[in-house]
Amino acid sequence: MFVVGLTGGIGSGKSAVSDYFHKLGVDVVDADVVARIVVNPGTPALKKIAQHFGNDLLLSDGSLNRAALRQKVFADPTEKAWLENLLHPLIGQEIDNQLANASSPYVIYVSPLLLETQQNYRCHHILVVDAPVELQVERATARDNNTESMIRRIVKQQMPRAERLQQADDILVNDGDLESLYAKIDRLHQKFLRLPK
Repeated sequence: MFVVGLTGGIGSGKSAVSDYFHKLGVDVVDADVVARIVVNPGTPALKKIAQHFGNDLLLSDGSLNRAALRQKVFADPTEKAWLENLLHPLIGQEIDNQLANASSPYVIYVSPLLLETQQNYRCHHILVVDAPVELQVERATARDNNTESMIRRIVKQQMPRAERLQQADDILVNDGDLESLYAKIDRLHQKFLRLPK
């Protein structure tokens, strides 16, 4: 299976891009979605998290209270390491399963940390969605209901834009409206259909 890794900074438009590839009939494997699947109610991972941190991390419907977990692990590096040791192998296994079971001519693998965490070993081609920093901040502030200063801190913590672009096989500049974005994706789709062959 030919795997196109899709990444980009916060507010760059990764979701809009992957959603449109999906509408074109391309299978999409999203690392953020997989990270949620492995801790669904009833999963062994969620049971281990509840045993380790206590049942107060479960909501009334049995699902994970992500905000409470986030507070616990970011306050204690040891707990963060414990959680990562539990979840990262499970997430990796589920990603590999979904990639192996994809049936479209190529598959899009979306991960915000694709390049930072060397997940790009799964990919044959890297597509970076790029937007000017001010536009990233504007989009992410509106979407995530976060303050501008918080989004700017996140941008600074992410891989520098120039470094991300340097590792790209293709760069999709997302600085206009959806119509122009979709036209660019249509061209890339035709290119990717030819690449695996």
